Parts: sequence; structure tokens; C-alpha cells
Amino acid sequence: MKTLGRGLLIAMALIVVLAVTGWLLLQRSDIPYDVLDARYASPASRFMDLPGGLHVHYRDEGRREGPTLVLVHGYSASLQAWEPWVRALSSDYRVISLDLPGHGLTRADQGYAGGRQGYGAIIDQVATRLGAQHFTLVGNSMGGAVAWTYAVDHPDRLDGLVLVDAAGWPSTGDSQVMIFRVLRYPLGRALLKNIDTRPLVRQGLQAGYVDPKLVTPQLIDRYVDLARGSGHRDILLSLQTVPSRPASPALLARITAPTLVMFGQQDKLIPVADGRRFADAIPGATLITYPGVGHVPMEQIPERSAADLKAWLTAKVYPAATKP
Repeated sequence: MKTLGRGLLIAMALIVVLAVTGWLLLQRSDIPYDVLDARYASPASRFMDLPGGLHVHYRDEGRREGPTLVLVHGYSASLQAWEPWVRALSSDYRVISLDLPGHGLTRADQGYAGGRQGYGAIIDQVATRLGAQHFTLVGNSMGGAVAWTYAVDHPDRLDGLVLVDAAGWPSTGDSQVMIFRVLRYPLGRALLKNIDTRPLVRQGLQAGYVDPKLVTPQLIDRYVDLARGSGHRDILLSLQTVPSRPASPALLARITAPTLVMFGQQDKLIPVADGRRFADAIPGATLITYPGVGHVPMEQIPERSAADLKAWLTAKVYPAATKP
């Protein structure tokens, strides 16, 4: 009996040693920003210093004399998510895209706390410094929540509002994506902070893009690398706990800007029903849904979704914007 008990203790000790060893092997350090800049900056990349130790990465492209569009990416994404739309829209519009703190190539001081209103203030400052006093604000996913929150708080700045698979309604159930399930819990966030999240990122991207051919090794590398910018993981994890105003019919009824809601019908991250709720709650909103499309129409069907956006902008916001 003693031998059996000793064997069990040895087996348990081996399991602990193997678990700790596996944990250590999965640890990943930050990637220096000069390395990330070399990999992911483009000739159009610019940087702006803002109060609070922020060094914001942005791109200001397209037709300078055209109406201005400001594009805001989703959680853990970057301004690169908008590149297909930038190419499609630049002949008629001035297109500003930016990386929010905790994302892409934007730097923030240690202890920075992200959130919708803080991110909205950054959008406001960047647009003002670039001379864009009025613009159409476009947001995807978390960026959509930032966008509609900004529309509620700054109605005087917006010509139009575009919500692409936007977040913001109270959650109605567990996410289908493992990484978001894990992020709901403090222990899960602590475990994910410093380990190699590549398998979870791959699964999340496959759920978001629907078409597995779009989830290339290069795309996975970009998401994983940019999340490892110094301080990014702290901000990304803190976003799970920052208080925010949930969407409600009463709140969204305050939006006065012409609004377009675009949603993939196969979105596994945010249900298409939420898109219909946005369209019903925002006065005069237009809704377009896409069969067979997931969370990122601007990347999955860039030509079709950009054409729909241009048609709506011409009809509802900038009827004289197209060049003669």
C-alpha cells in the first residue's frame, strides 16, 4: 500500500513538472517596436504624439480635397484590416485610419487604460490635428462600439456613421470562440497574458473570416506579433474589465448622423440580430446584411462592401463627392 501511495505521489509530481515545463516553453516576450515597425509599417505610416504618453500610428491617404472617412479597427486588430477599403475608396475620399492604444504600432505609457470613451477622445484629437473638423466615422467590431459611442457624445463632428459588425449590445450568451470565453475570467486572462496564443488566435480568426483560405500564416503572424508590442497585452486584457455603456434603444436614439449598418450573416463573434437591433434603434439607419459573410466584410468581400458603402455615401451623406 505504501508503495502504491509513493508511486501516486511520484506520478503527480511528474505531472506538475511537465505542466510547469510546458508553461515555461509557451512563454513569449514582448517584441521591440523597431522590429514591429520594420515588419508592419508602410510608406504611408505616420506617427502623432498625444497627451498621456501616446505615440499614435496612423495613415492619411486618398483624395485630400475629398470628404473625410475615419476608420477604426476591432479588438486585437489594426489599421491594416482596412487596407482593401482604403484602396477602393481613396480615389473619391480622404481616408484616415489609425491604430488604437494596445493595438498595431501605437505606443502607450505603462498603465494606460483603454476604453470606448478614451478611444473616442483619441479619434477626436487625431482628426482635429489633421484638420478634419467633420467626417464620417466607420468602425468594425469593438471599433464599431467606439464609433457609435462617439456619435452619441460628439454629434456635431460627424457627417455620417458606419457600423460594420459592430459590438455594444449586452451579451446574450457564451461566445463560440474559445479565446473570448477564456478572456471573460480573471484566471483566464492571467494565463493568456504571456503565453503563445497562436492556436487560439488561429481559431478566432477562422471564426471571424469564415473562409479558411483568408486565414493565412501571414495574417496569424500579424495578429500574434502586434499583440506582443510592449504594453499591448496589458491593455488588451484590461479592455475586458473596463466599464462601458451598453447599447440601448434610448441611447442610440440620440444619434443624429446618417447611419449605415453592415453585417455578415454568418458572423460567429457578434450575431447578425445585433445588426438589426442597431438599425432599428438608430433613427433612419440603413441596414445591409451579407449571406455567407462573417465578422469582417471589408476584408472578406472588399469590392462588394466598398461599393455598397460608396453608394450609400453618395445617396445619404456626400452626394457631390465623386470626382467629375
